[in-house]
Amino acid sequence: MFYTREQTKAVKVGNLIIGGNAPVSVQSMTNTDTRNIPDTVAQIKRMEKEGCELVRVAVPDLESCHSLPLIKKEINIPLVADIHFDYKLALKSMELGVDGIRINPGNIKNIDKLKLIIKSAKEKELPIRFGINSGSLDNNIIKKYRSITPQALIESVNNIITILEEVDYHNVIFSIKSSNVIDTVEANIMFSGKYSYPLHLGITEAGPPFSGIIKSSVGIGILLYKGIGNTIRISLTDDPVEEIKVGYEILKALHLRQRGPNLISCPTCARCKVNLKEVVKKVEKSVVNIDKTINIAVMGCMVNGPGEAKDADIGIAYHKKTAILFKKGKIIGKFSDKKIITKLLEEIKNI
Repeated sequence: MFYTREQTKAVKVGNLIIGGNAPVSVQSMTNTDTRNIPDTVAQIKRMEKEGCELVRVAVPDLESCHSLPLIKKEINIPLVADIHFDYKLALKSMELGVDGIRINPGNIKNIDKLKLIIKSAKEKELPIRFGINSGSLDNNIIKKYRSITPQALIESVNNIITILEEVDYHNVIFSIKSSNVIDTVEANIMFSGKYSYPLHLGITEAGPPFSGIIKSSVGIGILLYKGIGNTIRISLTDDPVEEIKVGYEILKALHLRQRGPNLISCPTCARCKVNLKEVVKKVEKSVVNIDKTINIAVMGCMVNGPGEAKDADIGIAYHKKTAILFKKGKIIGKFSDKKIITKLLEEIKNI
């Protein structure tokens, strides 16, 4: 049984609601040169197709700023400008019509400049995401705690909230990230117990796909199960489209969002007489663009299917040179191993 979702403020970024009663959204960030408008738009279009609901682009210079309205015109999801170090780029990005900005306060250390950004966002009614990252904490905070700890991350949050209260602006989202999974989990739990701002979840610099997916799934999964978190980004050293796929699989596993088929398959053992790995790849490739929210089982033997996969909407199980087709645990046909995948796909279309 899931924890009750933590109630937070609702923040609107373009046409997307983050927090409140909105579902947990999936977002990502481009890895193209923002100045290269065709490449950036093309990548965002691929991300949109995979279900990306908000996209962030890096804005390292003024030329990148001027690309923003041209990119925004070509895409269908909210566009957020990612700013580091130069407060003027944040002001210019807002002036040029982005849907929101993300700033790392650890990289804009001058409080007066930070206030200028917040006041401009307030005037334009634009949201800000404050990214509190372990890699850019203020040196005084690190000295105080002698290392990067969850408490140090939260102190950085407290300092920003003091400024927000002074300026009286609360149209904000927070992210508190570390490459250390435990620190990230503990800091977000502490934040959630104290504040009602929406939370963007992620494990920063999670790494290459294999280890990055594991770290992200563990950290984000723990927090979502506890009812904490309103939007997620899976940080991988990979194509951002893959980040979207992983994000939805995490939400799917927790029954928070369902997008497309859920493929179930067994790990195989000595009972399995087919190359199930290749069969699963073939089925996965065939159903990737199916819009239906169904559970599909591909099992290597009669023990696992339909027995252990009896809750699947549709499934197949192999037995030497033949295989069975089943629905909700009930066998509906027996076919040769050459024909079974075709029969499975036909049945999926009919559901």
